[in-house]
Amino acid sequence: MLLYIARFLRLVVGWLDLTVFTLAMYTLTWLPNSWMRGWYPPLFRSWCRVFVRALNVDLRLHQKHKKPLPQRYILISNHPSAFEDIGVPALFDVVSLAKIDVKNWFIVGRINAAAGTLYVHRESAESRHAALDHMVSALQQGTNPAIYPEGGCKGRRLYTLFRYGAFEASIRSGVPIVPLFIHYEAQQDFEWQPPYTLIDKMRHFMTTRNNRANYYVFDPIYPQDFKDKAEYSQHAYSLYLGWQAKYLE
Repeated sequence: MLLYIARFLRLVVGWLDLTVFTLAMYTLTWLPNSWMRGWYPPLFRSWCRVFVRALNVDLRLHQKHKKPLPQRYILISNHPSAFEDIGVPALFDVVSLAKIDVKNWFIVGRINAAAGTLYVHRESAESRHAALDHMVSALQQGTNPAIYPEGGCKGRRLYTLFRYGAFEASIRSGVPIVPLFIHYEAQQDFEWQPPYTLIDKMRHFMTTRNNRANYYVFDPIYPQDFKDKAEYSQHAYSLYLGWQAKYLE
């Protein structure tokens, strides 16, 4: 009983903190963008960490890379859950590439936009090409994009292929890819698939019997080691299949 009371109190305190922080973050979004470039993105990452605590998720970073990560990189990851939208920026200095719908989400849409989130309309070839150009431009300006090469939430197991966008951006910019493999121990509770809404999944996160989220980061992959984006993508996908077999099966 005491454990349940303690968990309930943590949730109450966490959501009070998040509510106050969110209102402050939302209010700041009405400032001119030129005023916020330097300090709003780091504040956004702090907000993500507060959001993680409010959801009572035990987020763990596992540094599997043998050497320090490069300062400039493209982060790629599998995408089984909605939780990555806050889990990834809570741990990494990145700007996410998100579906265009996120821009219109209530309150958090403005917060994400102010933090520099890149957007793409996945069904539009023109939008995908524009997003690729924006990523390359962002890389040249020192920003580290975070991309889900499966092209959206595809479930707890990898989709059949990786899209080429992250790998083409890496080749065009010369910036390496840092692979992140995500493993939620309560896979069914975290997986985002129909018919569940985002609110449903947030409730599942908070009530799961196992709230451990394992984020494994591995050695970077360099574009000069591959002849084209197809070979680059296939190599990365084969690594993810190996990690899936190790951590999920």
